[in-house]
Amino acid sequence: MSKNKALNYRWFILAVGVITMLFAGIIYAWSILKVPFASELGFTADSLALNFTLTMSFFCLGGLGSSWLSKKIGIRFSILISGVLAGVGFILTSFLKDGQTLLIFVTYALMSGLGIGMAYILIISTVNSWFPDKKGLSSGALMMGFGASSLILGNLADALFKSSIGWRATYIILGIALGAVVCVSALFIKRPNADVVFPAPKKRTKAATEAFEIKDYKPTEMIKTFTFWRAFIFLVCITAVGNSVISFARDLAVSVGAEAALATTLVGVLAVCNGLGRIITGAVFDTMGRRFTMIGANILTIIAAGTTLIAVSVNSLPLCIAGLCLTGMSYGASPTVASVFTSAFYGTKHFAANLGVMNFNLMFASFVATACSSILTATEGYTVPFALLLSLAVIALGLNLSIKKP
Repeated sequence: MSKNKALNYRWFILAVGVITMLFAGIIYAWSILKVPFASELGFTADSLALNFTLTMSFFCLGGLGSSWLSKKIGIRFSILISGVLAGVGFILTSFLKDGQTLLIFVTYALMSGLGIGMAYILIISTVNSWFPDKKGLSSGALMMGFGASSLILGNLADALFKSSIGWRATYIILGIALGAVVCVSALFIKRPNADVVFPAPKKRTKAATEAFEIKDYKPTEMIKTFTFWRAFIFLVCITAVGNSVISFARDLAVSVGAEAALATTLVGVLAVCNGLGRIITGAVFDTMGRRFTMIGANILTIIAAGTTLIAVSVNSLPLCIAGLCLTGMSYGASPTVASVFTSAFYGTKHFAANLGVMNFNLMFASFVATACSSILTATEGYTVPFALLLSLAVIALGLNLSIKKP
């Protein structure tokens, strides 16, 4: 493939990646997708919160395993397997009956979570390999597609739930669409040939440039650095804010006076802001560098948690809407920060495996979401959970400021 063809084809690859991530991101519409299980099957709030935690855990495991699998059987077949797992998981979830809590852990959390986690890492790492000069833009666009899913597919699912189609057929439709899109993407998404020369990254200002030589670290080498653990815990703390809000966003809006229809729309608004946060963070990284981006994302998370805490304390719907928007943007910044940080500090040679390890912050953040759900049940209010989330965001800032070269 000539240089000109490669430069043109990479934009096609990016478009395919964004569309695929749009469907894979349905996993984050959980606050909408869980409604039938509570209203019709009698699942408890704690069991649904645990399912979200398990989903994020298997999502992380899928991402970690995808790097190993792709080396054994190739990227194409690995993506095909991820699509089949995710799609079949959704389809099997449609057959759940009363009291089958353990089964949803297998179909939705294990199968769909594992499949989507695999696709997530494979698509990001492969598509980004076409954009060495625009890592932030590429990561941001892919993350935007992933984040926008809750608005587009989440609201579509809510409409179908309320129609004559019902929730069971809706899950089947989503499963078929998810599986088909991911599997079709496997036909197009591939790594560039070794002889293709891409434009060199634009030189940043001195303030935006990392003051150390980047080395390619293996995952085992990466986790031995103190820098990794500071960044990892920092990501757990800021991701926990968005992860927790996503798990109960609809109920949160209802608690401060939103009508059911508005509450569902606000879940979509949260998703839009999530997508915007991802692409804006990517653009900021490309121009301002890693340190400015990470500190900015952290401060935004503090403001988001603080605004929402005030909203639930004074029962203000307008402040809650503002808090949801800010939370969406801050949460959208987290995966982009994880992606660009991993690449900037630990190199590109083992990027897929390293990002799979770094993404385990989502699993630990989801445990915080489960804890917040339990605190919410115990205190019958959102004040204490958001006080905890605000504290974590402040702790993250201290860790953030201490991060230095590995």
